[in-house]
Amino acid sequence: MDNSSMLQPMVALILWTMLMWLWMYVTRIPAMNKAKIDSANLVGSKGGDLDELLPPEVQWKAHNYNHLLTEPTLFYAVCVVLILAGQGNGLNLTIAWVYVGLRVLHSLIQVTSNRVLYRFGVFALSSLCIIALAIHAALAVFH
Repeated sequence: MDNSSMLQPMVALILWTMLMWLWMYVTRIPAMNKAKIDSANLVGSKGGDLDELLPPEVQWKAHNYNHLLTEPTLFYAVCVVLILAGQGNGLNLTIAWVYVGLRVLHSLIQVTSNRVLYRFGVFALSSLCIIALAIHAALAVFH
């Protein structure tokens, strides 16, 4: 199996992240218009400032998009290390795909019901995937 197969889950998560970006704006812009928020005159605000102005279910998409830009950065980094170390296949590739699946599930939970207990469980499992990949990367580069 080609070591570059590890690029596939990386690209899949990037595409998912951009789909969440689109979902965020498709729901947020109409909600901002409905709330009569004049975005042309907003100065120095940040997305979180909208938490008090927009319905929570609208902001859940923005929160999830932000989450996809935090911990997954470790995923991308560890995948690159594994690829460069010649370990981007087999079990590591499977773990990477499981991670992507869990992050998609996490997103779907957060942007629909946003049940924190379910979200946390999926997040914890996805974090265990990163830990496993990081250990495998450490074993590959420090052997």
